[in-house]
Amino acid sequence: MKRLKLGMISFAHSHAFDYLDALLKMKDVEVAGIADEDPTRTRELAESHSVVYYGDYRELLATNIDAIVICSENARHAEITVASAKAGKHVLCEKPLGLSAEEMEGMIAACREAGVQLMTAFPCRFLTPVIRAKEALERGEIGDIIAFKGTNRGSFPDPAWFSDPALAGGGAVLDHTVHVMDLMNWFSGSKVSEVYAYAETLFDPEGTRTIDDAGMVHVTFQNGIFGVLDPSWSRNPSFPTWGDVTLDVIGTKGVISIDAFNQKNSVYARGAGKGSWSFWGDDMNVLMIRAFVNALLEGREVPITGEDGMKSALVALEAYRSAEEGKPVRVFV
Repeated sequence: MKRLKLGMISFAHSHAFDYLDALLKMKDVEVAGIADEDPTRTRELAESHSVVYYGDYRELLATNIDAIVICSENARHAEITVASAKAGKHVLCEKPLGLSAEEMEGMIAACREAGVQLMTAFPCRFLTPVIRAKEALERGEIGDIIAFKGTNRGSFPDPAWFSDPALAGGGAVLDHTVHVMDLMNWFSGSKVSEVYAYAETLFDPEGTRTIDDAGMVHVTFQNGIFGVLDPSWSRNPSFPTWGDVTLDVIGTKGVISIDAFNQKNSVYARGAGKGSWSFWGDDMNVLMIRAFVNALLEGREVPITGEDGMKSALVALEAYRSAEEGKPVRVFV
């Protein structure tokens, strides 16, 4: 059996733990190393799975691994991706891909020049409700798309670097616009030409945050479709789960409504004191990791490219410019 030798760089983003769990269960994958400058996050984790730990990611890149999964702080995505490409490693990078057009263009160019693939971590594309909606759109079941109405409302994330603009690059508007924006791009087959947005801090009970936790993002596509998205970190601790991903697709002949995480049971237990959700559906992280691994093993293009990641991230970044200027702004992708 052909096996993919893979390493992981940084567990700053909590998604890394889910990705590692998925990779360890795949018989055609060898997790050959974990690199993290903070040993308290991952040294014991690596040792518990008999995986080599590196304090410097460059040491991991110097080994004979085939690919890297990057889950660092947003501000380090570009640096680590470019270094990985120069070392000849394929890359799966956590979203948002980068913090500027120049960064992301550099990441894409470095991977292209090195002959390696760059995939953006957009797991929502692999959820069954999303896939079925895409199939229905391709069959023309609701005619031509006119508009989108979406939400990606969540809780204020952990760890603390998410509230540091120097490391995160932005707050809720950057963190949560990109997922549903990617679905809009995928469904529409077009690019965003204009953004009109609002960003503010509204859900901080202690009044200490300096980063946005609320927003509304309005977009117009080159083909005339328009959309609106709520990417706020508006879910408080009493909500049954961290957040949602929903998207209404309005067409000339009908509407498709996607509730991406609605594969769940509602549980009411006296001991808990409140209702909760028991999720039974797709593990989108496993499905995304599987797609990345299969593409590399089979010599195919990864399903979600660096260009895809750039298109969504640029909309989020331009949303901040629109919010600051108080008017719509043009997007050039």
